Amino acid sequence: MFYSRLPALLSVACLTFATATHAEVRVEGPVEYGVFPSDYKEFKSGERILGQAGRPMERTELVPAKLGSKFGVRYQLSGKSKGEEPLTLLYLTPGVITPDGKRHDKFVVQQEVAADVKNDVMAYEFTETYEIVPGEWQFMVFQGDRKLLEQRFTVR
Repeated sequence: MFYSRLPALLSVACLTFATATHAEVRVEGPVEYGVFPSDYKEFKSGERILGQAGRPMERTELVPAKLGSKFGVRYQLSGKSKGEEPLTLLYLTPGVITPDGKRHDKFVVQQEVAADVKNDVMAYEFTETYEIVPGEWQFMVFQGDRKLLEQRFTVR
């Protein structure tokens, strides 16, 4: 009798061990969102100014439709470990038309999980005039099929 249950018990034990060793990545604490402040005011097309990491964001869902506007989310993930399934950063746009005439309703970025990083950031910066498209922009972070966060912005 005991031997007939042994395979089932071993399966449950292995499944429990596999689940325990593969932690689930999740958002921990509040998600900071808004516009990243900049002291630089006269942006030119193609120009990008590096900002200070960890500098507070202006909490807003309204984004100025102008060169240099950088907006997004800053968040903390718990349960991270090396070799995790990468994150998918999904940017839904109102329709960015690039100089080659192609319309982009979304941009997708694959990002490795950085286990040793405290804060993760998903941001977009208007560095070219054609990128400045008024309307709703939606940011989403996934790991596999699991949505970890979502934030909407209105560019005007």
